[in-house]
Amino acid sequence: MEVPSRKKSLTTLLQQKRKTNESASPSLQMTQEFCPVKTVEQLAENVFVLTFLSDRIAQSASAGQFVNIKTDEGIEPLLRRPFSLYTTQGNLAQIIFNVIGKGTAVLRNKRAGEMLDVLGPLGVPFTLNSPSHDTAILVGGGMGVAPMPMATRELIRLGKKVVTILGARTASMVIEAHLRDVHVATDDGSRGFHGNVVDLIKQMAPRGKYSNPKVFACGPTQMLKALQAYVLENEMDCEASLEGPMGCGFGICQGCPVELVDAEKKYGLMCKDGPTFDMKKIRL
Repeated sequence: MEVPSRKKSLTTLLQQKRKTNESASPSLQMTQEFCPVKTVEQLAENVFVLTFLSDRIAQSASAGQFVNIKTDEGIEPLLRRPFSLYTTQGNLAQIIFNVIGKGTAVLRNKRAGEMLDVLGPLGVPFTLNSPSHDTAILVGGGMGVAPMPMATRELIRLGKKVVTILGARTASMVIEAHLRDVHVATDDGSRGFHGNVVDLIKQMAPRGKYSNPKVFACGPTQMLKALQAYVLENEMDCEASLEGPMGCGFGICQGCPVELVDAEKKYGLMCKDGPTFDMKKIRL
C-alpha cells in the first residue's frame, strides 16, 4: 500500500478546509508553495531578515498576516514556525527572526536558491482603514516590530498619521527601518526612554495628544497584557497581533486557543480567528 507523502497529505487537508468554508477566513486563500530564498542578512543583534521569492504571497498579503514555514526537510523541527510578514515588494517577501533554537538557526544558514516550504498568507490582517481614526499608534515589543513596516506603508497610503513606539532590551536590538516617527524604550536605558514600552506610552499619553488614535500592537504576551489594561482604562481602540506557536496555521490542529470575552464562543484560534484581535474581545 502506498503511503501518502507529507506534501500530498497537506494538500488534501488544504483542499478539505476550503470546501468546508470558502469565505470564513483569509487563511483559506493560502496555499503551500516552495519559494526560492534570495538573501539572508543580519538586521540587528541576533536578528536576521530572510527574503524569498513569491509573486502570490508578495502581492496578496496584508499587514498583520503571517506565513508558516517548515524550516527543515528532516523530522526535526517537526512543526512549522509562524513568522509575520515584514515587507513585500514586487515578487519579494520578507520575514525577520531572532535565532533562538534549531528552526531559526536553520533559517539563518539558508543560502540563495535554496527552497523554502511556505504556507501563506495566513490569518486575519489588521483593520487599518477605519474612517473613525485619524492617527495610528504602532506599538512593537521586541520582534513584535515585524508587521509594522507593512502597516506603515498601508496607513500612509490611506492618509493616516503614523506614530511608532518600539520596545527593546538594548539599543543594538532596535529595528526601525521602514517606520515613521519612531519613539524608543529600552530596558537598559541605552537608547530613548529607560523602561518598558507601555510605560513610554503612558508618558506620551497619545489619547490627548493625537487626533482620534487607534493602537496596533504586536509583542510578548506580558507586554500586551499591560497594554490591554492601559487602552481599556483610557477607552482607546486597539488591535493586537498575538505571538505564539501555530502548528498547522489554518485551524486544523486546534493548538493555538485564545480566550474570548464572548461567553458563548469562549475560545477562538490564534491562527484562524487572529492573529490580530480587538483588545476588547480577548482575555490575555
